[in-house]
Amino acid sequence: MTTISPDRIDAILARQQDLQGQMAAGDLAPDKFVELSKEYAELEPVAEAAKELRRLRTELAALDEMLADPEMREMAEAEADELKAAIPEAERALAVKLLPKDSADERPAMLEVRAGTGGDEAALFAGDLLRMYQRYAEEQGWGFELISANSSDAGGYKEAVANVTGRGVFAKLKFEGGVHRVQRVPVTESGGRIHTSAATVAVLPEPEEVDIQIADNDLRIDVYRSSGPGGQSVNTTDSAVRITHIPTGIVVTQQDEKSQHKNREKAMKVLRARLYEHERAIAEAEYAGVRKSMVGSGDRSERIRTYNFPQGRVTDHRINLTLHALPQILEGQLDDLVGALISEDEAERLAHLDEQ
Repeated sequence: MTTISPDRIDAILARQQDLQGQMAAGDLAPDKFVELSKEYAELEPVAEAAKELRRLRTELAALDEMLADPEMREMAEAEADELKAAIPEAERALAVKLLPKDSADERPAMLEVRAGTGGDEAALFAGDLLRMYQRYAEEQGWGFELISANSSDAGGYKEAVANVTGRGVFAKLKFEGGVHRVQRVPVTESGGRIHTSAATVAVLPEPEEVDIQIADNDLRIDVYRSSGPGGQSVNTTDSAVRITHIPTGIVVTQQDEKSQHKNREKAMKVLRARLYEHERAIAEAEYAGVRKSMVGSGDRSERIRTYNFPQGRVTDHRINLTLHALPQILEGQLDDLVGALISEDEAERLAHLDEQ
């Protein structure tokens, strides 16, 4: 790992003091104060990690005199060993905080779950995944609003879209995108055979209005009568909305609300998120070239995780992690999985920095 120089630590702490001084001046315009406050809040955990690393290095340097004293040498050596063990961890902690931030990490997200191969069983599994993420959102204190849902006749969902709101939503959910596979005996299986089916998950950071500008003439908006499972009419007015973004070909449909206005509003929210992710993907491809993250790109063609019911395990194939805690995970206890994925991503990015 790259050693963080004392000059770099000095610069971090000097910037923190500079921000404190500017905010204490009292003659700032409100928007400038907000800007400085935001930078200070982002810098504070970095500065704390820098202070801790400086403290450990200073204490290690101060032991030189004790090491020269025969009576103090044994105690000083023991303390020096502890400090030498702690310093690499402190350096890594600071290096992680200095990694470039994903600008979308703090954003809310659109969570899309779709049944894949496996028929009715895949739809049931899609429902299980949606419930798992809803439970996880509750554990995190996030909001979870179902935007649209296409139910399966046998239960579960053919597809569902939810809006997840709160602090750091995208940072924790962004590695969930991909193909999730389930292995279990369906309730309709009389012979007790294990079936394999799949569902896809996409996690899209929700943009702010200023991020995505959509021209009216880039949209084709069709309205039609809502219909439910089996084709029965949900209501008797043309309230369902289909919006096509002509330049990209992205299509969003929304029919859950009885009001055409509300359906259009929800459809535009989903469209805005998909366009934002589309632009992010283009920018990241240009930036990263052929390099691919260790934890996967989130492409839906990738099988990222298997939920094996007979063995009670969940395996994340990107980081070769297996947890024998399937019931707990399906109840939304995702912290171990999410934490491991974030740690792997940090390690990969730190290694890439060292290569540069």
